[in-house]
Amino acid sequence: MTQASELRTPTIGLSPAQLEDAQDLAALRVEAMRESLERVGRFDPTRAAQRFLASFSPAHTRHIVVDDHRVGFVVVKSTTTFILLDHLYIRPADQGKKIGSTVLSLVFAEARAQGLPVRLGALRDSPSNRFYIRHGFKLSEQSEFDNYYTREL
Repeated sequence: MTQASELRTPTIGLSPAQLEDAQDLAALRVEAMRESLERVGRFDPTRAAQRFLASFSPAHTRHIVVDDHRVGFVVVKSTTTFILLDHLYIRPADQGKKIGSTVLSLVFAEARAQGLPVRLGALRDSPSNRFYIRHGFKLSEQSEFDNYYTREL
């Protein structure tokens, strides 16, 4: 017998982050990036947390909430020429559930409203590269460790 909760579509939303969320979000980032960073031999949890904390901006950060539970976060910054998707992390246990796709659709709506393309960077060997390409991003530049993408309107 199928339960009603199994048939219900989860509610995915965004809520503002606060300064006091910084440490928890840094830990979530480390958790989400661990596998990709280990794959390229660059996993250093202290460094990964410090990199995030050094640029943490609550004004640009939103929690990704599914049925009242934080499963990730997104950082979006607007410039005069593009929208920067600076961070998008979802806990590994919650990946593969269309949550990231839903969040991207919200970011794309913001970009359309401003008439701007979306840019982002991703670790070169991360599965996130396939995710972003599937969602219309085109590779625009590469560095030693990262790929940089743009999605035009």
